[in-house]
This record gives sequence, structure tokens and C-alpha cells, in this order.
Amino acid sequence: MKNKFNKLSKKKNKSKIVCLTAYSKNIAQIIDSHCDIVLVGDSLGSVLYNYKTTRAVTLNTMIEHSKSVRMGIKKSLMVVDMPHNTYRNSSEALKNAKRIISKTQCDAIKLEGGKKIYHIIKKLIKNKIQVMGHLGILPQSAKKFKVKGKKISERKNILKDSKILEELGVFSIVLECVESSLAREITKTIKIPTIGIGASINCDGQVLVTDDLIGLNPINVRFVKKYANITKQINSAIIKFKKDVTRKKFPGKKHSY
Repeated sequence: MKNKFNKLSKKKNKSKIVCLTAYSKNIAQIIDSHCDIVLVGDSLGSVLYNYKTTRAVTLNTMIEHSKSVRMGIKKSLMVVDMPHNTYRNSSEALKNAKRIISKTQCDAIKLEGGKKIYHIIKKLIKNKIQVMGHLGILPQSAKKFKVKGKKISERKNILKDSKILEELGVFSIVLECVESSLAREITKTIKIPTIGIGASINCDGQVLVTDDLIGLNPINVRFVKKYANITKQINSAIIKFKKDVTRKKFPGKKHSY
């Protein structure tokens, strides 16, 4: 497993890191050969369950989806989000992180925050748990989703947090909706990789929700580029199936016993 993390860290300032989300084996095995990191994100709350926030996602839900994803991954680093209210203190965080890892066989877990969760991350890393950081917009606690880093005080805090996370020993940091010049400054300042989502090309890598980029999730936000329209293709296939069924063309002899 160390080789995976070493390989990732060596990409810093050399080649871009590719990260996508997966919530099932089927998607995981498609994206695995193209990714450095596959993230089982708590974004599944809104993408799959239509929750208004990620705060409604439970630990059991994350574990069950992660078990499915694990079956589809052969080469990528697998990271699992620790959901809201599962790391309120060090002992709770350690207990739940160990449970996620033992049940899912993932390589690492991801937590949102910097200085505020200093002792929690310190405890996890002391217990040899690999941690990915997350700064900028923190969906588990954010009340408003606005770009982070435009205010001087905000810039200083996020930069400071990135240094704190690096010192603690996280292997990489997701920067969500962080202003471009700040993303560049953080990426140049710290020695660990930064993974951007709505944080410009200045990061060491990029992450998107797979359902968003393939057009399966009808989301319309600035940082999402849609590379396909899977919804249209699914609709077309179902129309053809419906016609075959209603016209008694399916199933024919080829698809019957």
C-alpha cells in the first residue's frame, strides 16, 4: 500500500492527479484504470438519495457503498469520506475510522477541516491511518456555498490550515471552491498534493463527481464540465426496449430458453 502513496506524492509538480467518485462496483471498475484516486464521497447523499445536505449520510451507508466500490478497484487508491457526526472527538473518530477500514478495506479516509480538528487527525495518523484533508467549502458544516479565499482573513486561515494538515501528516488535501490565486499559493507552499474541485487548474490534481461529468446527475454548477450525456443514451435504449416489448419483438428465440 505504501507504493500507492509514494507514487501519488511523486506526481507533485510533475503530472496531474486524476480523482473521481464512485458509489458502486460497476462505476468503480470503469474508472479504476483511468484514476489515481477513487473517492467514495458523501456526495452520494445528494446524488443518490436526494438529501438536501451531506449531513444526512450515515456511517452504515458509506460503508455499504464502499464495500461495493472495493470490488471494482484493482489499482487506484481508494479513499472514503467520514460522514458528518462520525468524528466529533478523537476517540469517536478513531473507532469509526477503524470500522470503515476494516469493513471496506479502503486505503484512506477523508475528513473536512483544519485547525479545528487538529487533535482528531493527529490521533488517526498516530494510529497509522492514512488521512486526506479537505479545505475551502466544507459541505458537512457550510451554511452558504460561496467561493473561499477572496477575503484576506479567509485566505490566511485556509493557507494556515493547509500547513497544519501537512505538518500533521495527511497525504493530500482537497481544495473545494478555493479562489484560483490562493489555490496556486497553497499548492506551491506545501509539499503534499492538492486536489481541486472548483479550485482552478493550479492544483496538483482534480476531482469531480462521476455522475456529474457523465450527465447522469442534472446538476448545473460552474465547476462541473459535462463530458457525456448518459441520461440521453439511457432514455434512447429504454425507448427501443419499450418498442420491442410492445411490438412483441422481444424476447425472440435468441433471448428465450
